[in-house]
Amino acid sequence: MPFTRRRFLATGLATTAGTALIAKPFVARAGTTSAQSFPAIEKLPRLSGQARPFTNEERLARIERAKQLMATNKIDAILIAGGTSGLYFANLPIWNSERLWALVIPAKDKPFVVAPAFEEGRARETLDAGPFGRGAQVLPWQEDESPFTLVGKGLRDRGLATGTLGIDENTKFVFADSIRAANPHLTLVSATPVTAGCRMIKDAHELECMRLASKATLMVYRAVAQSVRAGMTNADVENLVQLGYARIGFPGEASLNIDEFTALPHGSAKPQTLREGSILMLDDGCTVEGYQSDITRTFVLGKPSDKMKKVFDIVKAAQTAALKTARPGIVAGDVDAAARKVIVDAGYGPGFTYFTHRLGHGIGMDGHEWPYFVKNDMFGWDPAPKLKPGMTFSDEPGVYIKGEFGVRLEDELLVTEDGAELLTPQSPSIDDPFAGMTY
Repeated sequence: MPFTRRRFLATGLATTAGTALIAKPFVARAGTTSAQSFPAIEKLPRLSGQARPFTNEERLARIERAKQLMATNKIDAILIAGGTSGLYFANLPIWNSERLWALVIPAKDKPFVVAPAFEEGRARETLDAGPFGRGAQVLPWQEDESPFTLVGKGLRDRGLATGTLGIDENTKFVFADSIRAANPHLTLVSATPVTAGCRMIKDAHELECMRLASKATLMVYRAVAQSVRAGMTNADVENLVQLGYARIGFPGEASLNIDEFTALPHGSAKPQTLREGSILMLDDGCTVEGYQSDITRTFVLGKPSDKMKKVFDIVKAAQTAALKTARPGIVAGDVDAAARKVIVDAGYGPGFTYFTHRLGHGIGMDGHEWPYFVKNDMFGWDPAPKLKPGMTFSDEPGVYIKGEFGVRLEDELLVTEDGAELLTPQSPSIDDPFAGMTY
């Protein structure tokens, strides 16, 4: 599962329903690592049976869309050698080591795969079960041969002695550079207009998976909140999160940060311990049929201070401003600007002084993907992308006061035909984060 952005952090959380659940400090001991020790987690329902796998017919439709975008962008073929696009188009996992595995999809011919010869059987088995069936060729290379010349051969065999080859952005530089050197007759460009062009717009099945992942995450968060005790460490709470996802049936994780460490947007690896009155920031999510959730809840174990309440309300207003601003046709950076203005106007500015990161990122099969809610998008091929129906983002404003605390709220935002909606109920308050949940 491609959760990598905060894996180094410990995980966790605390409290529910505006009341402190702590009567005495928690003492870790043997025998407290099963769901039976935590009734709220034990009661979590199994949700994995609600997930519908993607079909080869759906993948073939994605490939046809990719071919249309190749024609529009004057790209003759795309090469995927890493990342999740192999799964997206062909249900083909391509996680490269030093050996090249590559899926090549021409705009006007049959695809082929370049793979190590000793992996040919595994490649053939996977391809036969995928959307191409036996229509995809495997070009094997021995350990003392160059796989990069085979890329050119596969294209020449398909009438592309010269042409433009789009390289997926997750392809290692050494692979792309070696393909270029072995095939000087080819012009190499970015495949992102094709891969992102397909993947940025989510269909109904993809959104179904993302809604289910978001639902599962909030249910686990709530159950863990009902289970924590003062004295628990990050590691203790991380175990509760894992127990929760195990009950629900989806792989997931979470990072917990406490008190002054909540002022660090991605937290700290330092040991932290829950106590009465702590402010907590719980972040991350799970995956359903390859699609991600990414949710943050910030709240207090006990009674929040007036300053905590005020900052929470500011951040919630910023999240709401982004939601109301997002709609088809608007530049993504303008959504960031709307949320940032709320925070700056409330006295936490200018610019990135307290709201230290962009408003959000695209999300789908990758936790972070195209496009991004920020002015001057440096990570896409378009620095000022416009929103389209079916795009999904995190909407995650925050205020981080160094040495004191931070507040972030994060939910997934879907751009609709005439506006936007959140995939999850918005957190109502810092001391009652799960009020209004109907599941």
